[in-house]
Amino acid sequence: MSRSESLAAYLRAQARRSLDRVEANDGGRNARCALALLDTAAHAAGLPEDDPLLLLLEEAGCFGPLGGEEFDPGEAGTRLIRRWEGGDPQELLRSLPAVIAV
Repeated sequence: MSRSESLAAYLRAQARRSLDRVEANDGGRNARCALALLDTAAHAAGLPEDDPLLLLLEEAGCFGPLGGEEFDPGEAGTRLIRRWEGGDPQELLRSLPAVIAV
């Protein structure tokens, strides 16, 4: 699986997780998050393997120490992704390396 496919699969899984959450007073937040993550997943799936965003995520260790494992943004990256409610898909992807490095 390519890095772009791995990233897209992770984002789709997080979108499903968000859709499955039942919170009485979320005001539509989970649905907005799911839609934003699906949008970002579609964007990520189309990235070429040499895209600078993928290279930044690889340098941040999101694809394992050798760069060939499944996408895993760690705890801090997962928190950011799970709270994402929209915006430019590249904005989320650009934000991940800084959050992960902290």
